[in-house]
Amino acid sequence: MTVTTAPAAQRPRNLNDVKGWFPSLDQVLFDRFLTRQERLGQRGDLMEMGAYMGKSAIFTASYLRANEQFTVCDLFDAEAPDEKNAAEARKSYSTLTRTAFEQNYLAFWDELPVVIQGPTSVVPDHVGANTCRFIHVDASHLYEHVAGDIDTAHNTLVPDGLVVLDDFRSEHTPGVAAATWEAVFTRGLRPICLSTQKLYGTWGDPGPIQDEMLADEAWRKGMHTSVQEIAGRRVLRFSGKPANPTPPASRYVDEPRDPDPEPRSASTASASTPTPRRRPTAVRRI
Repeated sequence: MTVTTAPAAQRPRNLNDVKGWFPSLDQVLFDRFLTRQERLGQRGDLMEMGAYMGKSAIFTASYLRANEQFTVCDLFDAEAPDEKNAAEARKSYSTLTRTAFEQNYLAFWDELPVVIQGPTSVVPDHVGANTCRFIHVDASHLYEHVAGDIDTAHNTLVPDGLVVLDDFRSEHTPGVAAATWEAVFTRGLRPICLSTQKLYGTWGDPGPIQDEMLADEAWRKGMHTSVQEIAGRRVLRFSGKPANPTPPASRYVDEPRDPDPEPRSASTASASTPTPRRRPTAVRRI
């Protein structure tokens, strides 16, 4: 596949250069779950619904094994399926393009994942049932879309597969919260743990994974851990800023960065920047 080469100034030299929301806490949790699957020999594909600029996708690809497939679905700069989704895309993702995602991804990996450019509702047309072991859902924040994404994840995961639901507790995404907890209380989703942004769950048995996480004190260094009970079920909650796991390396890591512009002198700044006139105010200051 041919991808337009990004200007040097835009090439990510490390994972932190890629725009997106993927804090160290969630990187540590992704690593924990995906490494465990590898250790236990669990087979299946990987999928991400909603990719933005590719930060979490680039990280997740580190755990792709031979004969497995990594699928990424995002609208990117395609037309949204309905006006509410279109308004959401215009407000939050106006600068997102497929080219930007692909350029970022290819800075770290030689081949692109399978890219589905379109709404996540088309995923079942491309990804078979019971084929994925790990799915990250970070697409629309609208309730109807998130509920559909969760159903897709349920149908696509292998019996002990894991789903990660982003933004389930953010103040600006009540639709995600509604769909997430609805899945927990009425659709059999069982939470394993919560981070500050994401819910990690399974339709299998969360107990063995939780026991391992609680027993590994060295792994939990740098994190605050609490054990909650929700409707009679144990749920772990993690917070803090642990050290990042080793990220994939960019092929541009050794490229020099563009020099920062020289700061203007105070006299130059004063001469070029007029002092704003103060308007009279009727506010009484005490």
